[in-house]
Amino acid sequence: MIDTRMKTEIEYLAELIQQADAIVVGAGSGLSSAAGYNHYHWMPAIESYLQEFKEYYQFTSPFAGFYYCYSSLEQQWAYYAKYIYSMWHLPTGQPYLDLQAILADKDCFVLTTNVDGQCRRVFPQERLCEYQGNMGYFQCSQPCHEHIYENRDAVEAMNRALQGMVLPTHLLPRCPACGRIMVPWVRDDTFLEGTAWQEGVARYHAFLRHWLMEQTGKKLLLLELGVGEMTPSIIKLPFWQLTAQNENVFYACLNQKDSHAPEHLKGKSLYLQGDLAETLSRLRQKLCKTGSVSR
Repeated sequence: MIDTRMKTEIEYLAELIQQADAIVVGAGSGLSSAAGYNHYHWMPAIESYLQEFKEYYQFTSPFAGFYYCYSSLEQQWAYYAKYIYSMWHLPTGQPYLDLQAILADKDCFVLTTNVDGQCRRVFPQERLCEYQGNMGYFQCSQPCHEHIYENRDAVEAMNRALQGMVLPTHLLPRCPACGRIMVPWVRDDTFLEGTAWQEGVARYHAFLRHWLMEQTGKKLLLLELGVGEMTPSIIKLPFWQLTAQNENVFYACLNQKDSHAPEHLKGKSLYLQGDLAETLSRLRQKLCKTGSVSR
């Protein structure tokens, strides 16, 4: 149940969305968790694909298995293959569909730290910056060059060939340029900040520059969704800074956990605590009633 105070805040947020000339979304792990795809704790959707690995290795979360030090590449890639396979096959989460509908008629951009590819299901690449990468791509582990490779076909083949929790050696992904092992294009000490990453960051900065410098006087809403405190320098702190420095910028934070606005953002910010899936659903319903979005 959403209490009366939250209903009032949702109404306020709906008005902010309607009045905004443009919206920047900062999508964190809480958005995927709200869809049932929590990568830091076990939830049924992902666990159904990785149950065998969870029980054998006693992994505390899907990401624990991703960063585990395996005895062989064949064991490591068996887990990678099954994990990435789940991300290709799990349906688009309802909170993502609700967000897509909420922003359908708005000039918007999405900055995300999520690597599960859900944002790319509902927003075009030109409106998206995947700052921490995307599990749906491989890169050279060196890396010896800047290209990243969509991996769906390779992952499908790996899963068909799995021998329990071991991948046959001949299916280990190798870099076509240097022959070294490939790795998922996900933030770690080998992460490739190459052309794809740089273009995403450039798109984000260009969007901000357009609405803050070229469209003076226009209203920009920064909508932070499910962002935790693990990497605040990517979304949360820059959003605070943009709000503080620009008169026509408003900051709205939606999160499961209680949080408070910095003192210097009072009057220019909204914090809405509660289940993110329910909040976005109610927000979509509210905007439907006003004719701002379609059902």
